[in-house]
Amino acid sequence: MDFPVLSTQIWIPIFGGLVVLAAGDNRVSLVRWLALVVSLVTFLAGLPLFANFDRGTAAMQFVERYPWIDRFNVEYYLGVDGISMPLILLTTFVTVLVIIGAWEVIKKRPAQYFAAFLIMEGLMNGVFASLDAMLFYVFWEAMLIPMFIIIGVWGGPRRIYATLKFFLYTFLGSVLMLVALIYLYVVSGSYAIQDFQGFPLGMREQVLIFVAFLTAFAVKVPMWPVHTWLPDAHVEAPTGGSVILAAIMLKMGGYGFVRFSLPITPDASMSLDWLVLTLSLVAVVYIGFVALVQTDMKKLIAYSSIAHMGFVTLGFFLGFSILRRTGTMEGAAMGLEGGMIQMLSHGLVSGALFFCVGVLYDRLHSREIGAYGGVANTMPRFAALMVLFAMANAGLPGTSGFVGEFLVILASFRANPWFAFLAATTLVLGAAYTLWMVKRVLYGEIANDGVASLQDIGVREGLVLGVLAIAVLALGVWPAPLLEVMGPTIEHLVELMMRSKL
Repeated sequence: MDFPVLSTQIWIPIFGGLVVLAAGDNRVSLVRWLALVVSLVTFLAGLPLFANFDRGTAAMQFVERYPWIDRFNVEYYLGVDGISMPLILLTTFVTVLVIIGAWEVIKKRPAQYFAAFLIMEGLMNGVFASLDAMLFYVFWEAMLIPMFIIIGVWGGPRRIYATLKFFLYTFLGSVLMLVALIYLYVVSGSYAIQDFQGFPLGMREQVLIFVAFLTAFAVKVPMWPVHTWLPDAHVEAPTGGSVILAAIMLKMGGYGFVRFSLPITPDASMSLDWLVLTLSLVAVVYIGFVALVQTDMKKLIAYSSIAHMGFVTLGFFLGFSILRRTGTMEGAAMGLEGGMIQMLSHGLVSGALFFCVGVLYDRLHSREIGAYGGVANTMPRFAALMVLFAMANAGLPGTSGFVGEFLVILASFRANPWFAFLAATTLVLGAAYTLWMVKRVLYGEIANDGVASLQDIGVREGLVLGVLAIAVLALGVWPAPLLEVMGPTIEHLVELMMRSKL
């Protein structure tokens, strides 16, 4: 396509956000409709990415390449493959729902609220579309600013603490990544990420670069033990902030591993895969137990996110263990595909669960599980949808939550049966903490007058949760289109992982 579709995904929401901001907080109706139109136009403008995507090649598509900073060979270089394209569509899809979800809820500075989300949407799309490392880093760091503002202005009582902790963790982790990118530019003479992937590097160089990347991406995922910023950020963030944080921003850490760590430092990745696998399995098992004891619904879902993202990083790094055990990388693609589908599924399911908590919080202004009980008696439509999302979170077959976990567990058996055993505990623990929350919140007798006075979801809330329910079921029943899109790219990534640079 000659049309610069990737630029539309970046700049329409950014400029649209500035227009919304200029409209002012006093023109509430205009601001809402402007934000919705901008998010819808962005989403619709991105559909050609899927419709016109060539499923038979691993090459970058929809490429745009122009000089930016000639002196340092920095370019405005965009393109997508089977890994990044679905993440851009997920970003634009979820942003539309966030705008609708906040329609009547945000009364304080609505223009600034909607503008922050639109600008952040453009910056996140820039991360997934960038093929120049410095352009990637600019978008990676810039997207922290809108989220910093969203938590700091519209967050809860401890919002300042939470937003500073979020910013410092993610920013400091990214500094080492910047050092690694500059070093790669110095030795290769290019900032093009694909040039990095083919450039020969010694083992010491690879290890240092791998550790720098691991620091940045582990914080973003987040992996244990650098996960502690996430529960605080989720608890204090407004509903929309929690949804974007869980559905999109955490995925950038996983995306960084498959775009940078695995293809650029394959030998170091193989040498240090035990570290990532260990941290991933700790997240799956230990954080699952931590989620069991939570009394705050948002904290429980936040810890659930950490455990489920542990599945993602586990799937990404299983290939090296498979190679050592069997002598081939057969099964590595399955782990990578499982990790990718788990990322996309988690974006839908966790986003939906945070929307559900937001629906309850808007009515009773409490996130404590003990403040509820018997909600299904007064909100039956809401209860039915929340149960569906809870089942998806627990990995019920037929929902999106099952597909990725199943593929990762199958790949784990090829690597080490003990990996599969530990990974499979998430099916038990996930069901335990999710259904335990659902039982206490939704079922039983009506607990108090507050629950007795609850009104069921209306058209707006039903639209948001209903669309997410359709997406969760569609991906769970028919994941084939997504696997077809990712297939060639995943196979090419496996080839890069097997290609030693020493």
